[in-house]
Amino acid sequence: MLQGKDQVRDPYSRFYEWFCEQDGETLGQKAGEAEAFFRRTGITFNVYGQEEAGERLIPFDLVPRIMAKAEWDRLAEGIEQRVIALNAFLDDIYHDQEIVKAGKVPARLIEGNEAYLPQMQGFRPPGGVYTHIIGTDIVRVGEDEFYVLEDNARTPSGVSYMIENRETMMQMFPELFAQNRVRPVETYPHHLRRSLAAVAPPACEGTPTIAVLTPGIYNSAYFEHAFLADQMGVELIEGSDVAEIDGRIQMRTTEGYKPIDVIYRRVDDAFLDPKMFNPASMLGIPGIMDVYRNGGITIANAPGTGISDDKAIYSYMPEIVEFYTGKPALLQNVPTHRCAEEDSLKYVLENLHELVVKEVHGSGGYGMLVGPAASKEERERFAEKLKTRPGNYIAQPTLALSTVPILVDGELAPRHVDLRPFVLVSDKVRIIPGGLTRVALKEGSLVVNSSQGGGTKDTWVLRD
Repeated sequence: MLQGKDQVRDPYSRFYEWFCEQDGETLGQKAGEAEAFFRRTGITFNVYGQEEAGERLIPFDLVPRIMAKAEWDRLAEGIEQRVIALNAFLDDIYHDQEIVKAGKVPARLIEGNEAYLPQMQGFRPPGGVYTHIIGTDIVRVGEDEFYVLEDNARTPSGVSYMIENRETMMQMFPELFAQNRVRPVETYPHHLRRSLAAVAPPACEGTPTIAVLTPGIYNSAYFEHAFLADQMGVELIEGSDVAEIDGRIQMRTTEGYKPIDVIYRRVDDAFLDPKMFNPASMLGIPGIMDVYRNGGITIANAPGTGISDDKAIYSYMPEIVEFYTGKPALLQNVPTHRCAEEDSLKYVLENLHELVVKEVHGSGGYGMLVGPAASKEERERFAEKLKTRPGNYIAQPTLALSTVPILVDGELAPRHVDLRPFVLVSDKVRIIPGGLTRVALKEGSLVVNSSQGGGTKDTWVLRD
């Protein structure tokens, strides 16, 4: 927000004037009101694998992150280029694998990769779209320097918090939105429904019937599944609510079974079809993959897109973008060491105290080591993991992430953030102006994941 000690950056100028006129105690009360609103609404998530595991409220900070139109436009252009390349990459690796033949991506990263589905080979989804919904995690390290941390192309979550954060801010501080021309994010469900309808399968007749497939109430993101189904005005279903009938996936209704045309699935690949994948799955729909391959349904995101989330594949994204778009990547990757390579592993082991190490299939901040914040014993234990399964890890330098202000006891204090813009892909690419800003609430921390103690804040993209 500030350049130097007292100079306010242009996007924050009106907000800063407003803030200086506020009473710290009143703002503290407003923060309590926001928390009560989230609790009443049921905006929670679940944490797994910890002693304190269970349902939690995501902390919400009242100070918005504000971006100028020119900043956002540059970022959006780079995101669109990257998303187009990701879809082209997925289409290629499930067909001719030209990028492998050209020597740009090693075959070993695709063959035998647990996220690569042989069942998708030779099949092209309706509209040629694999990644219908993408959440691209981005960090800022300088005035005009943005890096992509990762591409979430399986089932990216967090969009409900983006929308609820905005609704909360508009309810509590309507005067701020009168003073600042902020682009809307609350239109996301409308655009999501339009986007899903645009990729209806060949078997669809008339207006497409859309449903959200959830693993159920015990899933960490169940609130979001129910929220999006409600906001789109479509059915929220579980695997037990539907069946394969006459070559279609049909759901039970009071008037009998009705075919579904498009399923927005929030169930992982392994559990999607017990006939094709994990036979013990009780979450998926038996036979859905055959119906899908025969043109009877669209699945968003397409099965097998998880390989583009692989952090080893991520390290080749600059080459992937240039290969499919013919232009250098507008958004840069964080420099990445592939531990599967002997020289890289040696470097990583010698410099663990300076690096962040991540599992190639990891997510949510789990299974990672932040070297500078870890103890000597933690680094030594992690080094043994690296030596045992080097191909399972990549390592990156710790970046000097930008900070934005949060409210602490009525005063402003800097904290590190990242940004997850949400992208919809169908007949066109739609990027919602803003996204979910995740903030590390602990002073000095670089870990923003809600599962690791992070919070969220509203993200404003100004119209002018």
